[in-house]
This record gives sequence, C-alpha cells and structure tokens, in this order.
Amino acid sequence: MGDIFEEVTKGLTELFGDDDPKGVERIHPYTNLEKAKVLQDARIFHDDHLVREDPQKCCLVLAQLMALMQDTNQALQGDEATEIFFGVTKLFVSNDLFLRRMTYLFIKEIYERCDSSDVIIVTSCLTKDMTCDVDLYRANSLRVLCRIIDSAMLSAVERYFKAAIVDNSSLVSSSALVSASHLLASSSEFASIVKRWIGETQEALKSRDAMVQFHAIQLLYQIKASDRLGISKLVQQFGQNKGLRSPLAIVCLIRYTAKLLHDEVLRGRGGDGGSYVDGSSTMRGGYKFLESCLTNKHEMIVYEAARAICYLPRVEVQDLRPAISALQLFMSSRRPTVRHASIRTIAVLANNHPRAVSMCNQDLEALVADSNRSIATLAITTLLKTGSEHSIERLLGHISVFMNDLSDEFKITVVKSMQRLCFTYPSLHTRVVGFLSDTLREEGGYEYKKSLVGTIVSLMKGAPETIDQTLLQLCEFIEDCEYTSLSTDILELLGETGPETKEPARYIRFIYNRIILENSMVRSAAISSLTKFAAACPSLRPSILTLLHSSLRDEDDEARDRGSLAVKMLEDVIAKRPYTPRLDDDDAPYADDKPGADDEMACAVLEAMPVSFAKLEKSMKAFIASPQSMQTPEELTFASLPIIEDDSPDVAADEDMEADIVGEVDLLALSPEKEKNDVTDAISALQEIPELASLGRVFRSTRPAPLTESETEYVVECIKHIFDDHVVLQFIVQNTIEDQRLDNVIVAVDTDSSLFEVAGEIAAEKIKYGDTANCFTVLQLNTDESLASCRFSCELKFSIVQVDPATGEEESEPYEEEYPLEDLEISTADFMAKVAVPDFRKAWESMGNAHEVLEKYGLQYRNQEDAVSAVVDFLGMQPCDGTGKVKAGGKPHMLHLSGVFVGGRSVLARSQVVLQKESGGVILKIAVRSEDEGVSRMVADCIS
Repeated sequence: MGDIFEEVTKGLTELFGDDDPKGVERIHPYTNLEKAKVLQDARIFHDDHLVREDPQKCCLVLAQLMALMQDTNQALQGDEATEIFFGVTKLFVSNDLFLRRMTYLFIKEIYERCDSSDVIIVTSCLTKDMTCDVDLYRANSLRVLCRIIDSAMLSAVERYFKAAIVDNSSLVSSSALVSASHLLASSSEFASIVKRWIGETQEALKSRDAMVQFHAIQLLYQIKASDRLGISKLVQQFGQNKGLRSPLAIVCLIRYTAKLLHDEVLRGRGGDGGSYVDGSSTMRGGYKFLESCLTNKHEMIVYEAARAICYLPRVEVQDLRPAISALQLFMSSRRPTVRHASIRTIAVLANNHPRAVSMCNQDLEALVADSNRSIATLAITTLLKTGSEHSIERLLGHISVFMNDLSDEFKITVVKSMQRLCFTYPSLHTRVVGFLSDTLREEGGYEYKKSLVGTIVSLMKGAPETIDQTLLQLCEFIEDCEYTSLSTDILELLGETGPETKEPARYIRFIYNRIILENSMVRSAAISSLTKFAAACPSLRPSILTLLHSSLRDEDDEARDRGSLAVKMLEDVIAKRPYTPRLDDDDAPYADDKPGADDEMACAVLEAMPVSFAKLEKSMKAFIASPQSMQTPEELTFASLPIIEDDSPDVAADEDMEADIVGEVDLLALSPEKEKNDVTDAISALQEIPELASLGRVFRSTRPAPLTESETEYVVECIKHIFDDHVVLQFIVQNTIEDQRLDNVIVAVDTDSSLFEVAGEIAAEKIKYGDTANCFTVLQLNTDESLASCRFSCELKFSIVQVDPATGEEESEPYEEEYPLEDLEISTADFMAKVAVPDFRKAWESMGNAHEVLEKYGLQYRNQEDAVSAVVDFLGMQPCDGTGKVKAGGKPHMLHLSGVFVGGRSVLARSQVVLQKESGGVILKIAVRSEDEGVSRMVADCIS
C-alpha cells in the first residue's frame, strides 16, 4: 500500500504540479493505525443495514485492513484473519460497485492467511456473481476464483469458466482467459483441466475485441507449448489467413514464429540452404509471415517483426535487408521511444553483421547529436563497429566533446565498444589507448574506472609494443587512485609484467610510493610487487632489499609478514648468488638480467601453481565427494586430483560485454525451457550406486544429449561418464503419460564396433507420471584398439502398468513395451577434458615435437567462425589465449587448444584456419602434440 501511495502521489505531482508549501512533510494516511480500533470498526460488516446504507465506510475499513496486512508489526493473525474473512463475505449484500470491487481485492489479499477449509464459504458468493447480469461482477469474480480454488472445486465450476471464455462481453471473456492462464501455470492438476478448454479458446480468437484476441492467443500458445507440431500449425493458420485484428495478438504471433524458427535451426531442420527463403517449408512460411508484417500500418508490429528477423540464428545478409530498411526509417522518427528501439536493435545486429548495418551509417551519424543521451550513445557504439577507419578518427573527436556529460553507465558502454574497435582496426590502437588514458584521469565511479583499466590492460596484451607506455600511464593513475581494489590489481599487473620490460627499474619508484602513502591492503600488494621484481631482476635485488627494510616496521600484520619473508629470501639469495653485471656492453644493462634455472627465489615467487585456486577448490570438493577418495593409500598430489574442465571464456566474454551495452536481447524466452541436468548432480547420482563404485573415479562427464524430442510421451537424455577402461551411459527418463507407470526401465544399446562391449545394465524400478529416473548401461572399452567414433542404436524397454490418474491405483497387469530412440554416438572428443593452460607458448615449447602430428584438411564452411567452432567441437579441447573468437578482416586465424586425454595425458594443438574466398571453403592446418604419439594421431584424426 505504501508503494501504491507513493506512485499515486508522484503521478499527481507530475500532472498538477507541487503546490504544497515548502518544508511541509507529507504523511501517509494510514501511518498511525491502531489494530484494535480497526478490528472494532470491522464489526460494521456484520450489520446488513449499515453495509447497504454506508458502503463508503466499509470501503474505508477495508483499506485500513489492507494497510495493516502490509505492516509486519500489526499483521493480522490466524483467528483475526479468519474472523475478518467471514465478515467480508457478508459485504456481498450491497450492490455498490466500489464496495464490491474493494471486496474482491481484499479477498485476494487475505485468503492466503486463512485456513483452506474456510475458502468454501466465499466460493458460493463468487459463483453467484459469476452467473449474474452485471459484467463487472462476473469478470472480477472469475479473477478472484482462480486465486483461491483448488482442483476439485475447479472441476465443479468448470462450465462457468468455459462459458465465460466465449461470452459476448469482452470484459468477461478477457477475465476468463487471463484466469485460465494463471490456473495453467499454477499446478499440473489445474493444467490438465485448462487444456480441455482449447475449443473455447479457439472460438475466442474469432472475437472482434482486440484484447480478447490478445489473451486468447496467449492461452492457446501456453496450452500447446509442449506440442511442436501444434505450435507450427498455430503459426501457419494465423500467419496465412490474417484472422487476427489485434496488434498485440499479432506481436505475440510474431514472437511465437521467431521461437519456432529458432528451434528449427537449432534442431537441424533448416534444410540445406543457408537462407531462410531456401530452407524448409516451416522456415519459408515463418520468414514470409515476418516479412509481410514489415508493411503493417502499426509501428509496434513493424518493429517487432524487424527485431525478430534481426535476432534469428544464422540469418543471412539477404534475409536481413528488409528488416534493416524498416529500422532505418524508424531512426528518423519524431518519437524518442521509436528511435531508441530501432537503434538498440541495430546496435545488437552490428555485432555479427557490421557490413549489413553500414548502410545506416548516415542515419547513425545524425543521431550522434541526439538530445537523448541513450540514443546518442548507442549511435556512437554502433558506428564504432560499422564505420570506416577514416570516419572513426572523426568520431573519436565527437566522443571527447560530450563524454563528461554522460553517466558512468553510458561511459562504460562507449569504453567497451572502443575495445572492440581496436581489434577491428589495429592501426588505431595508439590513438584509442591515448584517449582512454586521458579519460582515466577524469572523474568517475568505481565501475567506470574498473572498465577503463580492464580495457587498457586488454589492449596492452593485444599490442605488446605498447606495454611500456601503458604501464607508465597506469602508474600515474594509481598515484591519485581512490579505489583500493583497482590499486592492488594494477600493482599485481606491474609485478607480473614490469620485470619483462626494457627498463624495469623505472617502475620501482611508483611502487615504493604506495608502501609509504597508502593503506594496509595497498601496502601489502606493493610489497608483493617489489618481491616479484627482485625475483625476476637480480640486478635490482640490493636496491629493493633496502626499500623493503622499511616494511619490517609496518603496523599491519599482513604487510609486515610479507615484508619479512621477502627480506629473508633476498638476503639469502644475495649471499649465495650475488649479481655480477656484464661490463662489456653498457648499452644493454638489463640484457642479461635474468635469474638462473636454479635460483631459489625465482622458483618460489615466479613459478605459478599448476591450477588456479578456484579450480583447486572444485577439484578438492570432487575428490572428497568420491566414496573411495579417503581410503586410498596414494599420496595426494595435483596429478591425483580429479580433472576439472574449463568453460569457454572466449565467446562468453564478448557476449557479456555486449549484454552490458544493449541489455537483454533474448527475444525467444517466451516460456521457461526445461533446465539442463547439472553434471555435478549426475556424478553424485553415479557415486551412490554400489555396483559402479568398483569402476573408480570418473574422468569426465558429458553434457546431457537428447535422444527424443522434448514433446514426446517418453523424454530420454543421455550423459556419458568416462572412466579409464569403461564408459557408463546414464539415461535420464521422464514419463509424460498421465495414466501410465513405467516399471523396470532400461535402454538397450547395440553397435557393430568391437571397440565397446556391454558389460552390465542397471534398471530404473518405477517411473510415475511426471517423474524422472535414471537407468545405466556399462560399456567395457577394448584397450587393444585405438579410439574412434562409434554409433549405438538405442531402444527403451520397460513394462507398462495402467493406473488411475487421480489415485495412482493400478488398473491393469504389466505388459512389455519397446520405444525406439535416436542413435547415440561416442566420439574421441568425449574422452578429452577441456583444460586450459596458463601459458600456451611455454607449454607448447616444453612439450616438444617428439610426438607431434601434422595434418591438413579442407573444410566445407562458409566462414572462419563456423570452422573454428566446428574444430573446437570435433577435438573437444579448450581454446586458449582468446583464440576461440575470430577477429574481423578475413585474415588467417590461429587457434590454440589444450586439453587432457583420458589417463591424464596432456594434449596441445595449434591450427591455422584460412578462408578460401575464390573457391569457397576453409583450409585447416593443424599440429597436435602430446606425451603419446598414438594420442596425437587419434586427436588429429578427429577432424577427418
């Protein structure tokens, strides 16, 4: 109630102005309510005469009661709520419209606080209102009933809902449709009843009222959400006959069409043609409908259709042109909302199709000076992706003019767009870094400064020749930096990168200033940074030792301990290995300033851990969770810990950056998708089975692979658990048939290959309606043969028992049944864990070429992005050094991959992806290194 009051007050102030005298405090009308007094006033509900004669008094008491319900200190208790609830049921004797509407609202608010057995009392009053002649009563009673009834009560009043859906009154019909949508989403019992109303819902779609059509098509889609064929027919039916008059309903149909096309592409039903016009019949019909909506007279429909086309997966440029033309017209609209919506979509599209968007550059440049800063920012960030190198120079001048006028949120957007710009035009690197460095000295919040520092560091790593200049600019920044975390991050960067520069001594002064002037956290980071300089540069050790002596008297324990450790190591290493400068070459005083291979301080400080702390934590948790982990006599080492796979950060980083720029762009999230099973939970389920404990520790587990469509009567997914000598197939089976129970469920697999042999099966005992259970098949691996891709035919076998859906009682004897599934493939990539290495070049050189395998392949892909994605999938390895993302320009792309093969054998791969523009296709040159030549050969053969 307090929020509603504030919103109403704000709206009235904006509409009529603020005429209140200055200094007068506004007081909430229900601030000082006394619970006892309100409950005493509520006794008026029991007096039928007063209820009829003074409905305004009753409305006031109801408002006060709702205010009490929002007050946690004076909330109505169980008995009090029940008594009030009984009293409210007597307000139905009044025919006052305002009182009746307040009564409906109050019942929806209080029913959760009452006992469920008391709801039956008010149901009879609401049912009476459902059959009266007043449309307002009928509509509101439907909305209240859907909130308070159970499935048994819904069956009793089902005929009233069905009649209301096709009622001539648009108010009643819309209320019934909305109530049905709420019931459908609330529970499976309600859903089974509402799904029987599909005939009435289709009839409501013929209504001339726009809102009724809108609510009807939403309900119809919800009913058919799990039926792909039904959704396809719905889209084709209303996309062809133009039966919808409601703009909102057409917008819904556009979204459903986009969802259908999205699923068609992702499930591989798009056909052989790259364009949607040349795809399957469903794709052609859906795209034709979207294209026809671009000529609609309603701007809302045109924009939604253009947006849907722009967000289609794997869309070709020729399919985008009609949508881009429509959005280009919107960018010149007089209304800021239309301009913002169009340029927001264009900004997203420019990420993957900058050339297609470049036709709008003239309109985008006109929007740079737009009075709306959101529009101007999106225009600039889009031009940074689509403009030519010459226009970018001019654009940077525009950015510097109004950068100070932007909020930090928009500044971050511009900074991240400029980061992408440097990858597109490397020649602008120096210009952009200079611009960002100048901006770093200006005012701004923490997130903005963090974004600036992150971008500058990223650009520095992309252009090693700018390291000296960039580090100096960051050193100047921390002189006046007010954010502790940024200072510590930069000091850590200096400790890692500074010793590798030409003149590392120039950074010592900046670091030592932090020990003198900063807080304890920054002092500790500065001491660690100086320690790294001393470990990497023997010539600087005496000077750094002198500087670190002051930290021995530091008042902070952490800083003092770090300083003490560093001083002790320096004193020992200087005594054992004093530095002797090379006197014959004065021009390069630091050329030989490197620690020896047996330098104790360098080994202790500079050598990185084999894994990160985050991955070590996950690995330890997985080790402890294993049943036999605490019983093994083996020594616990990094090599004996379970393998923890990496996610793919290359693409995810770019997606996160673009999400910050334009916000959420998930057009197709119209209904909740079935969540994927967590691999960790799957391994836990595996470890709970005693029969599988003897197989040892799981090397890795794949993500669930569907073996059926999601809308079939039996939904089956498979997770492959890889062991050293076995593969355990975990089949996740869901029963979606209401009157059946599945017993003794197994999945029989068969193959012609001699590489695998079925060693055992574990059945799922019972699977009731809506439940999910696991059954397992154990495959023995023939270690005498080399690994290769192997395909299995799968068949679901089970016993069916007919049951009563309401009670679950058996109604028949069990009988055997079989259900064919899609084939399952086990590839070499399934035996490869995605594990990144911190320094790929160092790991590649240390691996050596003794077991290297070189191959060259011709791949039939239209672009480098698809080829790189396919190579990563074929090999099952992790991209390193940011090579998983292809840079624009069409130049040969180098892809670095790393992984761990089953048995703990590390594998590295370097490949070059070259686009053949004349003949089409892609040339792949790949080199694979590992500790075993046989493993290198198997990995290289994954491409063929």
